[in-house]
Amino acid sequence: MALVSLTDVTKSYPSPEKGGAPIVAVDSVSLEIEAGDVYGIIGYSGAGKSTLVRLINALEPTTSGTIEVGGREITAMPERELRGIRLEIGMIFQQFNLFNSKTVRANIAYPLQVAGASKAEITARVDELLAFVGLADKARSYPDQLSGGQKQRVGIARALATSPRLLLADEATSALDPETTQEVLELLKRVNREFGVTIVIITHEMDVIQSIATKVAVMDGGRVIESGDVFDVFSSPKNASSARFVSTVVKGIPSPAEAVVLRERHAGRIVTISFRDGDASQAAVFLDLANAGLEFELVYGGINDIQGRAFGHLTLAIRGADAAVDAVLAKIGDRAEVTEVA
Repeated sequence: MALVSLTDVTKSYPSPEKGGAPIVAVDSVSLEIEAGDVYGIIGYSGAGKSTLVRLINALEPTTSGTIEVGGREITAMPERELRGIRLEIGMIFQQFNLFNSKTVRANIAYPLQVAGASKAEITARVDELLAFVGLADKARSYPDQLSGGQKQRVGIARALATSPRLLLADEATSALDPETTQEVLELLKRVNREFGVTIVIITHEMDVIQSIATKVAVMDGGRVIESGDVFDVFSSPKNASSARFVSTVVKGIPSPAEAVVLRERHAGRIVTISFRDGDASQAAVFLDLANAGLEFELVYGGINDIQGRAFGHLTLAIRGADAAVDAVLAKIGDRAEVTEVA
């Protein structure tokens, strides 16, 4: 059963110009996010990602369509009931949104105080979360005394304070360096694995999706243009915008300009062999080429791993008689996709 279900959701804003057409930020989006998913929503700036998050946690009303969280429709729910729903939804932000005048402990405790928890409950929960995020020794520190990664750990602990079923992360790693980003992503994986929290990650960084998400939706112009398992979208994107995102972390078939450079630098026929988990292995392909007496070298591409499944594109320069090359490529083509670079 879906924990979050969006059906034909649209959000528009009045035009800033008198008589102008409304600005459509989210356009007829339908999505289902299953309990336990780490669901990535990716798109360039202005794609509608952050607006979608504000609709899911009911910080803004939809213009049309319906949103259900935990089987309850929230689009027409009164504010008094929405406050209870929001206790089940944690939120972490790009710029941390911590109270600079409060200690780490007080920042984490704040949602529990708002929820009316007892002092004993607050103390026990905050101690638990400080240990979980590795900041027990920073409990009395203030945000200005912390690194960016430590601040985001506090943000994650605060978001988990009320034991939410759903965690929304809006560009939560964009302000961090690559090493710290990976540390935060590993922490989020633990949140998902150990607490069973469903996570929705909003990002423009494809490597974040590759690292943590199980499913992904690609947004462009307020619409979801492609969605599915991360492996499927990465290994075989169906939409041009999706392919542009994937190309930032996966080298596919060389572009015409790249092909010109490759031909200038390498003799022989330039061929790309595309691998998906379960297809021919690299070793088997290389063995076929060697057994045919052909010389070859890897000139472009690579193999990627997503959640233990491998895929990628290897571009080779193959030297030998055309008939021998044609024969071995036909054999390989029975098990993997072969593209001769023009």
